[in-house]
Amino acid sequence: MVVVVLLHLSACSFVSTTATATAYVKDEGRLRSLASMEECRAAPAPPPSPPPPPFVFDPSLFLMVPLTLINGARSQGAVCLDGSLPGYHLHRGSGAGRHSWIIQFEGGSWCNSTDDCMQRKSTRLGSSNFMEKELPFIGMLSNKSEENPDFFNWNRVKLRYCDGASFSGEGQNKTAKLYYRGQRIWKAAIQTLMAKGMRHAKQVILSGCSSGAVASVIHCDGFRNLLPASTKVRCVTDAGMFLDAIDLKGKHHLREMLGAVVNLQGVEKNLPSHCTHRMDPTLCFFPQNLINGVKTPLFVVNAAYDSWQLQFSVISPSADPYGVWNRCKQNRTFCSSCQIQFLQDLRNQMLEAVRVFSTSKQNGLFINSCFVHCQLERQDAYPMSLAESVGDWYFDRREVKAIDCAYPCDKTCHDVSYVFSRSLRALMLLMNLVYMLDMLLSCFI
Repeated sequence: MVVVVLLHLSACSFVSTTATATAYVKDEGRLRSLASMEECRAAPAPPPSPPPPPFVFDPSLFLMVPLTLINGARSQGAVCLDGSLPGYHLHRGSGAGRHSWIIQFEGGSWCNSTDDCMQRKSTRLGSSNFMEKELPFIGMLSNKSEENPDFFNWNRVKLRYCDGASFSGEGQNKTAKLYYRGQRIWKAAIQTLMAKGMRHAKQVILSGCSSGAVASVIHCDGFRNLLPASTKVRCVTDAGMFLDAIDLKGKHHLREMLGAVVNLQGVEKNLPSHCTHRMDPTLCFFPQNLINGVKTPLFVVNAAYDSWQLQFSVISPSADPYGVWNRCKQNRTFCSSCQIQFLQDLRNQMLEAVRVFSTSKQNGLFINSCFVHCQLERQDAYPMSLAESVGDWYFDRREVKAIDCAYPCDKTCHDVSYVFSRSLRALMLLMNLVYMLDMLLSCFI
C-alpha cells in the first residue's frame, strides 16, 4: 500500500511561511501564555470523522532480514548497555546497486539516569539478547522498486540501537555494570561494514530515525571522512529535529532530559566541535543547533507536528497532569482554537529552525503537516512523494525544499500513533518466541 502525501507548495513557499515564524519563535512567553490560558481546553466533540484504513502488517509481504552480531566488538569494548554484543541487519545489493550503501541508525529514545538505563538493558534497546532475530525491511529499506524506486537494490543496513545515547556515549558504571559505549559501537559497526565491501562504495547514504536521526547528524561529517573523496556521501535525518521548546508548564523538559543523557554517558567529547566551541554541550545534542555546521550534504525529513514531541516533550503527561490536552492529542478535531494556535506556533519554531539550513543548495528539506514520527522506515508513513524527493535530491535531479501548508489543509495524512509501533513490535516478538520454541523443541526430537 502506498500513501501519497501532496505537498501544497504553491500555497506556502518556504520564504512566505518562515516570514511569519520569526515573530513567534522569539517570544517563548507567547507559548507559555497560550498553554496556561483558560480557553486552552478541548473543544466540544464534533461529529467523528472516519479513520484512515488500518495498516495491516503481514510478514509474508515484506523482506525479513536476520540479525548479525559483531563478533569482534567486545575486544574493542564496543558493547550494549548490558555488555552484550551489538548487531545489525544487512541485505546485500544487486545489479547496478551492488556498490551503493544505505546505513540506517535505529531509533528508540534515550536513557538519562542509572535506573533508567538499568531498566533499558533488559530490553532490545539495551541488549542484543532481547533483539528480534529478524526485522522487516520496509520504506527506504524495501527491496521493492515500486515502493523504493531509487534505493531498492542498494546494500541496505539497519544498525541496532542498544546504548541509549544516539551512538555517541563513552563511559561505564562499574557498580551498576552499565556500559555507555555508543561511540565504540558506531566505530565497530563501520569497521565491519567496510570489511564487507563498503570501503569500495561509489554511493552512500547515512540515515537514521528519531534518536537514530540525531546520530546521523552527529556522525555525518566524520563518516564522510572515512570514505574516499570519490565516493558520493550524503546524510538524511528523519524525525530528528527535536526542538528545544518549552512545554505546557513553561519548562525546557527535553533540554533537561537530554542534558542528563549527555552528562551520564559522556557524550560531550563526541559532539561536533563546531558546536561545542560556542554552545553548551547539551544544546549541541539538539540537531537544530548542528545542521547549519554540517559540511556534508544533508536532507531533513520531519513532520511539522512531530507526534513524539507532542506526546513526550511539549505536551507530556508531566506537563499536563490533569489531562486537559488528552482529547486534542488523540484527535485534532477535538482541539480548541487556542490549542490549534499552540500547535501552529510549534510548527513556526520548526520552520525557523531550518530557515538558514534551507538556503544552502546542497541541502534538502521535506516538512509535511502530518502528526507522525519517522517516515522513511515505515510503510504506512512513507509516501511516494517523500521517496521521490529523497531520490531527486540525492541524484541532483532537482532542488528539494518542500514545506507543506499548515494543518489542516493536507487531507492525505495517515497520522501514525504509537499503537502501530507497539503492535508491530509485539508481532515481531511473537514471531521470535515461536522461533525460539521451535528450536527448543527440536532439541528433544
